[in-house]
Parts: sequence; C-alpha cells; structure tokens
Amino acid sequence: MKVVTWNVNSLTARWLRVEEWISRHAPDIVLVQETKQNDDKFPFAALTALGYECAHYGQGQWNGVAIASRVGIEDVQRGLGDDPEARFIAATCNGLRVYSCYVPNGRSLDDPHYEYKLRWLESLRVLLRDRDRAQPLMVGGDFNVALSDFDVYDPSVFEGATHVSAPERAAIAALVATDLVDLGRHFHPDEPSFTWWDYRNGSFHRGWGLRIDYLFADATTATRVTDAYVDREARKGEKPSDHAPVVAELNW
Repeated sequence: MKVVTWNVNSLTARWLRVEEWISRHAPDIVLVQETKQNDDKFPFAALTALGYECAHYGQGQWNGVAIASRVGIEDVQRGLGDDPEARFIAATCNGLRVYSCYVPNGRSLDDPHYEYKLRWLESLRVLLRDRDRAQPLMVGGDFNVALSDFDVYDPSVFEGATHVSAPERAAIAALVATDLVDLGRHFHPDEPSFTWWDYRNGSFHRGWGLRIDYLFADATTATRVTDAYVDREARKGEKPSDHAPVVAELNW
C-alpha cells in the first residue's frame, strides 16, 4: 500500500498537476493540505472517476484538508478540538487510521499566530497521547516546522524566524514522543530530503529548501513500511505546488 501527503497549494490552481500525478503513481491513500476550496468546488467527481472515495474539510480560499482513498474510507473526523479553521481531517482507510494536518504557519515569533501554532500542536499532541494505541496510525501533512538544522538549507537565514524556533521543534518532538516514527528520516538519515522550496529566487534549482512535510507512523506500523521518500519530480515543470509529495510504501 502507498500513502502520500501533499500540500498542493490550491487544488483549483493545481488540479491538472495533481490529477496527472495520481493517475501515474496510483497511491492508495492521499492526504492533501491547502485545497483552498469549499466542498462544492472540491473535485469529488473527478477523484471518483480515478477510483477514490474522498472526505474534505474546506474553507474557501484558505486552508482546507482532504483524504482520498481507493481502499475505503470511514469514521471521518473534521477539525481539531475547537479550532475554527479547516486544518485537520482524519479517517480510517483499510484498517489504517490517517490524519491529514495543515499546521498554522506562525508568521513571526511576535505574532499571535505563532502562539496559535503552538496551541494547535499541543492539541494534536493531546489527541495522539490519548489515542487507542492498538489502532494502526499514520499522521501526515505540512507541519511548517523544520525538525533540525539538517532540515534547513542554511540555518543562518532563518535565525530569529518561525519554522526553526526551539518551542516549535519541541512541539514536534513531543508529537513523536507519543510513539511515532519520522518515516522520512528513518529511511534517509543522511539526506536533507527537503519538501518545500520558495517560488522566488530560483530556490528549487539552487537547493534552497526546507523539510517541513512529514509522514509519521506508530512504531508497530512503521515496521511494515518498506520505504519513505520525497518525490522531487513533482516540484518541477509548469505551475507546481511549492511542496513536493512525501510517499510511504508499506506491506499491508
């Protein structure tokens, strides 16, 4: 089985790219962030034609998360706690519980959005802490945090900025401490494996990236994963998302 997480940065703008990628790679479960659509605009019919059942939690031109599955979808949960924004959706697909997460950006260290980001991550930690540990789980999404300096092309550029601050990194470490495995780093311990590159200044071609998109699995499920990687090819070409898909392959 193949599970993918991908911040598509607007399904409206990127649908043809997403449709082509899904058709070519045939993932079993796709966790999507930043759909930037309401439910009435989400491409349910087009994804059904590709063989997928879908659950979407939209918010018009902002945020938006979805799960597309060709192995069934049930027990959908939309929203994280009392958060009013469309940043979290969960479902069970073929016995695997999956979360699609779009963590707040944070903006700057002195912005109220930064505290919102930390509160959001704490709500996710509590959900993970209190989960049924017998239920297989994969958590994916755009977390807007680079876990270490190794996940940043040049740490000096981000000094005093969000995405690399100690509280943010501690919040992600606390998620992992609920018995999760960072699949990308587990399989590629010596590679930066960036997942996001700014559209400006030729950042992608210069290698100026960050690793801020992740797939995590509970420890038992992680033993069934055979590989996890970033599909950099999806960041090339005309009008790509600024994020690349993160893919995990597992025996299921």
